[in-house]
Amino acid sequence: MTETEAALRALAHNVRAARTRAGLSLDELGRRARVSKGALVGLEKAQGNPNFATLVRLADTLGVSVSALMEGPAEGRVRVVSSDAVAPLWKGRQGSEARLMLTTSGPAPVEVWRWRLEPDEEYPSHPHQAGVVETVSVTSGRMVLVVDGAEHTVAAGETATFDGDASHVYRGAGTEPCHLIMTVQLPPGPQPAS
Repeated sequence: MTETEAALRALAHNVRAARTRAGLSLDELGRRARVSKGALVGLEKAQGNPNFATLVRLADTLGVSVSALMEGPAEGRVRVVSSDAVAPLWKGRQGSEARLMLTTSGPAPVEVWRWRLEPDEEYPSHPHQAGVVETVSVTSGRMVLVVDGAEHTVAAGETATFDGDASHVYRGAGTEPCHLIMTVQLPPGPQPAS
């Protein structure tokens, strides 16, 4: 089995399990996440190639992280992930990319992303569920972060944070690529009854 086939099977299993835990039919999940029932059926059969925006909408609707939908079985207490071992979830036309490195476990998981933004290339993100907090730390170059239409320049050595339920855009700025680490803190999931 290829790495891509294994990833699709893990995604299919995780989407089906999360949908079942949430008590949602394919129709209801599709309606809430704005994904066609046919695409969901294919996804749960490990067929097709869902795009990044679809994965984000499914994760938000199911109340889980994107990486929780994509990860295979746990591998131990310490996980070390190399960026070249993780396929980009988004690639821009000019060479920009975003890689979801890992998601921490616990009641309020955190996704850790590595981004490269080429000058003037941008990624518009739809608003996330309430309670999501994003943080971007620029390691080289600079970017423009647009939140609710207001532009904020973030340069190497600077960090910005904002509520992810607002519309937002990441744009490379300057003449060199911008490299950044982004974290997405998800709201706490439902707590078990005591």
